[in-house]
Amino acid sequence: MTVSGSKNFELQVDDYIEEAFERCGTEFRTGYDARTAKRSLNLLLADWANRGLNQWTIKQRTQAVTQGTSAYDLGTDVIDVLSVVCRRSGSDLTMTRLSRDGYITIPTKTTQGRPSQYFLDRQITPSLKLYTTPENSTDTIIYDALVRMDDADTLINTVDMPFRFYPCLAAGLAYYISMKRAPDRIQLLKAVYEEEFERARTEDRDRSSFNVTPQYEYLRVN
Repeated sequence: MTVSGSKNFELQVDDYIEEAFERCGTEFRTGYDARTAKRSLNLLLADWANRGLNQWTIKQRTQAVTQGTSAYDLGTDVIDVLSVVCRRSGSDLTMTRLSRDGYITIPTKTTQGRPSQYFLDRQITPSLKLYTTPENSTDTIIYDALVRMDDADTLINTVDMPFRFYPCLAAGLAYYISMKRAPDRIQLLKAVYEEEFERARTEDRDRSSFNVTPQYEYLRVN
C-alpha cells in the first residue's frame, strides 16, 4: 500500500464557502455570494470566541508596571485573560481575579504593594486593573490572553485554526448560510453543526493526569 506521505491539507476561505453551499443544495456563483458567506464566516468565528472554542489562540504576554499606576490597556485583540502572575526577582505570585463588583467595592485602590489581584475591564480596549497598585517599576505582570482569530478577509485566505476544527467550521458555515439560502435544511444542518461543535469543544479542553481509585465493596457470606 502506498500512502501520500503529506500532511499539509488546508482549506482556503473559498473552499469552505463552496463546501457550505453544496451542503445547502445550491451553488456558490456570484460576488454577492462571496460577500454574504464571508460575513457569515466571520460571525461564526465571533460566536466561537464567545463560546471559548479557540484555545489555540491563547498567547502569553508581559506587561511592565509603573509605580503608582494600577490600570494598563491591553491589545484590542484580547477577548479574555485566563491567568495572571506578578513576577518579582524570578519569583511568581499567582494573582486572583476580581469581579466588577469586587473591584468597585475596594475602598482604597491607591494602596501600594505587590499586586495580588486583578480586574479585567472588558471594554473595546480591555484594561487590566491591578490591586494593590504597584509599589515599584521593576515587577512584571505575565498573563495568558485569549485573543481573536484572524478575520476571513479574502477568498484565498486560510483560516487560523488547527486541522481538527475543519469539520466544525464547514458544518457551522453551512448552517449559517442555510438560514439565508436553504430554510428547508436548517434543522438538519444545525444538528450536524452542534454535533461537530461538541466534538471539537470536547477535544479542545485542557487535559490533566488523573488517577482512578477503585471502590471495593465486600459481601459478607454467612
